Amino acid sequence: MDELTLAVVGIDFPNQDKARSNRRFELLASAIGDPVSLRPEPRNRHDPHAIAVFSARDVQVGYLSAERAPLIGARMRRGEKVQAVYQGMKGSVAYIRVRFGGDMPTVPRAAEPLPERGEDDVFADPDGPEWGA
Repeated sequence: MDELTLAVVGIDFPNQDKARSNRRFELLASAIGDPVSLRPEPRNRHDPHAIAVFSARDVQVGYLSAERAPLIGARMRRGEKVQAVYQGMKGSVAYIRVRFGGDMPTVPRAAEPLPERGEDDVFADPDGPEWGA
């Protein structure tokens, strides 16, 4: 599968920019389907696999989870084109929809919410080796 939903963590930490921008506020100002960008941070002192997530207004909103970042980063390093959009936020986690191959991802709607979180608007993809993350 070349399209999947990923968690964005760290949304309640302040950014280190001069404006000390607020990640949660930026997410609240974002609309479902807004483009987001993924930026690997190989020099991140906490995790060399870290991938930062930035809003359409170029404000950092968090990081991909440590479990998914190495696999997503590997695909990006191989030169696979990736597009991502904001999918929603519940509690202390935001979600983005990512698509490899260059096309824009679609934001799924389903009858079943994420079972581990009970969200209404964001839905999980089945885990499996077919999409490599």
